Amino acid sequence: MGHGAVTAANAVPRTPLDADSAARIATTLQALATPSRLLILSRLREGPCAATELAHAVGLEQSACSHQLRLLRNLGLVVGRRNGRSVVYELYDNHVAGLLDQAVYHIEHLRLGLSDAAEPDDHELSDPAEG
Repeated sequence: MGHGAVTAANAVPRTPLDADSAARIATTLQALATPSRLLILSRLREGPCAATELAHAVGLEQSACSHQLRLLRNLGLVVGRRNGRSVVYELYDNHVAGLLDQAVYHIEHLRLGLSDAAEPDDHELSDPAEG
């Protein structure tokens, strides 16, 4: 299978989505639909950062960055902790980093014209005489 593809060996058991879960997931994914939020998450993917430094790093006014951070915090994508007079933000957990990584991976695959589905399964690659 392709690099990063979900296989039976590493798949997470899936249950059908109910309407409430679908709405919560859609809200989370909508948060990832804004370039400024993606830039913030990408910077936080590198490690914790104070709000003022974060605004500068992603090229936003402090007030705009604070607004985006508040939305991301309310959606459970980032957490902030007070450090003296500033607030240091970081990703909520590794799942957030994974969401970002998968989005980047998917866009790169599209750019290159690749598809995991088009690649042969592991059993198709094995020698029939071996098995």
